[in-house]
Amino acid sequence: MISGTTKLIAHLGYPTHSFKAPLIYNPYFEKNDIDAVVVPMGCRPEDYPAFLKLVFRLSNIHGALVTMPHKISTMALLGEASKSAQVAGACNAVRLGPNGTLIGDMFDGEGFVRGVLRRGRQVRGSRAMMIGAGGVGSAIAASLAQAEIAELALYDAHVPMMNGLADRLRLHYPTLKVTTGSADPAGYDIVVNATPLGMNDNDPLPLDVSRISPSAFVGEVVLKQEITPFLAAVRARGCEFQVGVDMLFEQIPAYLEFFGFPTTTAEELRAIAKV
Repeated sequence: MISGTTKLIAHLGYPTHSFKAPLIYNPYFEKNDIDAVVVPMGCRPEDYPAFLKLVFRLSNIHGALVTMPHKISTMALLGEASKSAQVAGACNAVRLGPNGTLIGDMFDGEGFVRGVLRRGRQVRGSRAMMIGAGGVGSAIAASLAQAEIAELALYDAHVPMMNGLADRLRLHYPTLKVTTGSADPAGYDIVVNATPLGMNDNDPLPLDVSRISPSAFVGEVVLKQEITPFLAAVRARGCEFQVGVDMLFEQIPAYLEFFGFPTTTAEELRAIAKV
């Protein structure tokens, strides 16, 4: 039940048809008698800078979840950003600080790494290849680096974005081996699709699946469906994998702490979610 005392968390992105977060947060809030609600708000990129500031002028706003295509552009609108957000060059959570300051953080990468570790896979000392260097890809790269991965290969068709992420990684993690420019996943322990490819039915696969080692762990970020065409292909090769929505479940406890709500576990969230 939404009332005049309910704390609003705006879920900002565009388009909104693939949003899953309200189907996880809201059942959790209801089950635990937390007077809060996550509300999808579709905001086009050209309207976003003005809208973000306006939405935080609402008297009952508590915070915002930020998703595509706004994660990178949010950084320039913040008064304060966490180290994770700075390294990633992107933000997916915003709350009010003192005197109305907007404080941003980034949890996509933490959710991804938690999911890998929960499955008993090694991150420290491993070699990873990631295609996609946008907001979510940058966050995953930052968290992999923080988890002491030994080597990270990056590929993105938008070369300046790819090189920018590589430069930030080299600056903040000088001992990490970072390579760019190749989409060949052969020989890597961890392979990640951090692109939107798979959100539309006619999308091509993000990379050549036949080049992925069957022993590799494969990660997906697309949330539209659990088994994307990419995951179906890697499953056929015998790879262990993580679906996009797993990353979402794993990061929500960190979000709850950021917003000052009682935290939980990914297991509890999976049990009550309406996804």
